[in-house]
Amino acid sequence: MLLWLFSWLETFDPGFAVFQYLTLRTILSVLTALGLSLLVGPVMIRRLTALQIGQAVRQDGPQSHLSKAGTPTMGGALIIVAMLLATTLWGDLSNRYVVLAGLVVLAFGAVGWVDDYRKVVERDSRGLPARWKYFWQTVAGSAAALALYLGASTPAETTLIVPFFKDVAFQLGPFYLVLAYFVLVGTSNAVNLTDGLDGLAIMPTVMVAGALGLMGYLTGNAVFSAYLQIPFVAGAGEMAVFCGAMVGAGLGFLWFNTYPAQVFMGDVGALALGAALGFVALVIRQELVLFIMGGVFVLETVSVVLQVLSFRYLGRRIFRMAPLHHHFELKGWPEPRVIVRFWIITLMLVLVGLSTLKLR
Repeated sequence: MLLWLFSWLETFDPGFAVFQYLTLRTILSVLTALGLSLLVGPVMIRRLTALQIGQAVRQDGPQSHLSKAGTPTMGGALIIVAMLLATTLWGDLSNRYVVLAGLVVLAFGAVGWVDDYRKVVERDSRGLPARWKYFWQTVAGSAAALALYLGASTPAETTLIVPFFKDVAFQLGPFYLVLAYFVLVGTSNAVNLTDGLDGLAIMPTVMVAGALGLMGYLTGNAVFSAYLQIPFVAGAGEMAVFCGAMVGAGLGFLWFNTYPAQVFMGDVGALALGAALGFVALVIRQELVLFIMGGVFVLETVSVVLQVLSFRYLGRRIFRMAPLHHHFELKGWPEPRVIVRFWIITLMLVLVGLSTLKLR
């Protein structure tokens, strides 16, 4: 929105041309989303507390979590609002990727909001039934996948790039729709499963979003993409602004979500953020790199799958409790230790992901 304003002001003063630079708009997007989160956060927490919108805690989980019962939840709405406002202010709204990214966040956030509302407001422990949750995620994910596929103007936009290999790529054609669906829905649910400890999900999300934003900037620049031998996708650079908003909103939320948390994200935030990461990875053609950088999300998801399969077919559990972070808690690790170590692992994996830009 402000990009249009500054473009008009540029006709009167050339100095306003500085706001055309993607790097500056990305920085301003980070700061705007961060400022909004810090400003609105305390008001939101007081409001959620007054409405008694508190977290329900599993009785069969770690005993240390029982004290968290009643902590305000659905705080992910703050992240979504800050993200979308910052993106609207500093992003190029004529860019289809920016518009689609916003719609994906709203769609998946809406699914999470309904689930949270039923749990904490209507006091229905089931929330949104799993079949309906996956149905609406499927609708949203399939619609986004179809929009990306139909809007693709170059073969690179539907090609699967294999990291660390310069000349290994697969043109997916219609199978791109399958990949896009699983990336969007899978990442959305993976982040949601990880969101079980104070700050555990949001900081890895921030780190991965920051790295994807950098890669988006490079992917949308013809010179840099040619030098690094990565696909050039026209317009993908605007994903840097979107990721910047995600980073700023995430850090602002972490201010209140860090241990001991004053507010929880809830499904409304986790589902939306996971889908946002998946969407950016699809736009910049780095789905497999997302798999690497989001390794913590992957491990958490795999731990749940293995636990269910093992108990169903072998009659025993592999982990003391799934997702994986609860296993370490029940082994005696203090919650902050689990959180920070998962952060450190994510940082290392993000660096490995970024290394694929040159190691080919």
